[in-house]
Amino acid sequence: MLLQHRAVIAFGLRMCSTHVTGGPLMEAARPSSDMYEFRKVFSKARHIAIITGAGVGAESGVPTFRGENEKWRKWQSQDLATPEAFSRNPSRVWEFYHYRRELALSKKPSAVHLAIAECEARLRKQGRSVVVITQCIDDLHRHAGSKHVLKIHGSLMETRCVSCTHVTMNKQSPICAALKDKGAPGPDIADAQIPVDKLPRCDDNDCHGLLRPNVVFFGETLDSHTLTKVEKELEICDLCLVVGTSSIVYPAAMFGPRVASRGVPVAEFNTDTTPKTEYFTYHFQGPCGTTLPPALTRHESEVI
Repeated sequence: MLLQHRAVIAFGLRMCSTHVTGGPLMEAARPSSDMYEFRKVFSKARHIAIITGAGVGAESGVPTFRGENEKWRKWQSQDLATPEAFSRNPSRVWEFYHYRRELALSKKPSAVHLAIAECEARLRKQGRSVVVITQCIDDLHRHAGSKHVLKIHGSLMETRCVSCTHVTMNKQSPICAALKDKGAPGPDIADAQIPVDKLPRCDDNDCHGLLRPNVVFFGETLDSHTLTKVEKELEICDLCLVVGTSSIVYPAAMFGPRVASRGVPVAEFNTDTTPKTEYFTYHFQGPCGTTLPPALTRHESEVI
């Protein structure tokens, strides 16, 4: 399967080409911004896939860690979020992720998260389905009430043991005593240099192995089991929404075009056009907290 082959692509890979070959994409017309027409399509869809990116988290105040937020202390975020960095200096990497965890824990779901969760619950009663395929690691979709969420880049609220590989949900704040009040991002703040035995440790069956955030580091492959589930959802969906993502990080950047290639309507909700906009049926420009909720609200044809 195509996505299973793509699982070997490391997280963070940027592709220069914006072209997708074959299928109807080559003759795609300019995307429409007609919300009335989109709503008619939405009213008939039975299986809706919603792909979300960093722009959705930004609606809740979660930094995208790009541009002005790309640095933590003197380090580039992408230099800390690697297996090599964690192996060399787990204390520094845990400080960085502790900072990100505490930020995420302090945020509440936005109008986008709530609209998606409400839509999923409402359509479920009608025998219709909504799946969220998210690049976000802040867990706000779950917090909002979404049940069917595929987290392709992992979650800040989960840990994985480097010894026994056990994964567990963990929203404890702080995650361990040694990280209390640590992780401030200021450029002049020195590393805490926490001893490795004081960092988060596994408590599964007396393992006591070192824990790491259960997120996909740069240079790591995405989870093949999750990608298999994503592939199945993309194969059955009859409407796809691409929300708050720049569509430059692979393999997620190809999800929307893949659906469009089989003639299924795809609607993009973003603050600007992206390298994939031309392949989609609809494009709604502006903050997704403004554009998405009216798109997902109850249609007049729905019977509850």
